Amino acid sequence: MLPFRYAIRNLFRDPMRLLQTLLGSLLVTLLVMGAGAFNQGMTRMLSASGDPLNVILLGAGSEESLQRSEIPDKAAGIAASTIPGIQERAGRSAVSPELHFMGYLQAPDAERVQILLRGVKAEALMVYPELSLLEGRFPRAGELMPGRMAWKSLGIPQEDLKPGMLLEFEGQSFRVSGIFAAPGTVMESEIWADLNDLRTLTQRDSLSGVTLRMQSPDHREVKLFSTRRRNLELSVVPEQEYYAGLAHFYAPIRGMTWVTALLIGVGALAGGLNTLYAAFASRIAELATLQTLGYSRAAILLSLIQEALMACLLGSLLALTLALQFLDGLTVSFSMGSFQLDMSPGVVLAGLLTGLFLGVLGTLPPALRCLVPPLPAALRSAG
Repeated sequence: MLPFRYAIRNLFRDPMRLLQTLLGSLLVTLLVMGAGAFNQGMTRMLSASGDPLNVILLGAGSEESLQRSEIPDKAAGIAASTIPGIQERAGRSAVSPELHFMGYLQAPDAERVQILLRGVKAEALMVYPELSLLEGRFPRAGELMPGRMAWKSLGIPQEDLKPGMLLEFEGQSFRVSGIFAAPGTVMESEIWADLNDLRTLTQRDSLSGVTLRMQSPDHREVKLFSTRRRNLELSVVPEQEYYAGLAHFYAPIRGMTWVTALLIGVGALAGGLNTLYAAFASRIAELATLQTLGYSRAAILLSLIQEALMACLLGSLLALTLALQFLDGLTVSFSMGSFQLDMSPGVVLAGLLTGLFLGVLGTLPPALRCLVPPLPAALRSAG
């Protein structure tokens, strides 16, 4: 077997080739890690938004979107008094009538942007136990309560989002009453408002839906209620199923990130094959001389793989450093809200495996082709 120092010495024989290999491996690894973190972050956010104890009543035929749904205002009160098994606290049922509306808001010194508003009452705090107030209080009339990630959608610096600031909606100014957190859920990108305020401004006399928090994940009583009260034209969707449907809806977007990474990876691999073939072709006589000295073709092939593998893994390590420095924790926005990229151990492992894959697969074709010529012909190529 060839000594390891032989591969190290050859690695630095051509600095330009080494730089090309490093940059190609860095780019592909960075794309793979970015795609993995993007997919993982979006999927985790949507899956974490559903609670097994929560069930949503929404309009029949609008099971895929609360924003398109309309149900009678009286549905919340009827459900609270009719359906058994709803959680209660201090004599109040955990029933949250809600209005979901994509509206245009404007923060001071910022552009007018579209963001999801959710009109709620205080009962919403009973339905969403993961929600906690970071600052301020629950919104009253004339007030709004943004989630802690809403700054990204509003287009303002994170430190500017605080209680007391004014936001303009439908030509009126609303004061921020507080900031809330609901870790890992889409709610953190929303802005909550008083239900009556939002209904008045949007001229709606109906609700988007009603969310119930049950004592157990068994929702049969809720489905029985919707069947009996056909006049309300309700559909019953467990909250987990609702957000699972949204995750399925956004699957093509997540797929496109992988396709983009794959296409660029294929291009980088093709360029790497050409670079390595040119480098190895100029060393055919050298490789033949090693065979005359008693080294087997398998040993020489292993040394060539070691040489390329070191360059690719070094590029992957540089990509990992850049990802941890600039991508980890980066906030990404999409139509449902915002989420943060997380360079989890799985994403890091995918990046390192990418470097390993590029080093081995990118070396085999040119190395095998340069080792195929018979020994006499390979030796004569020195001339």
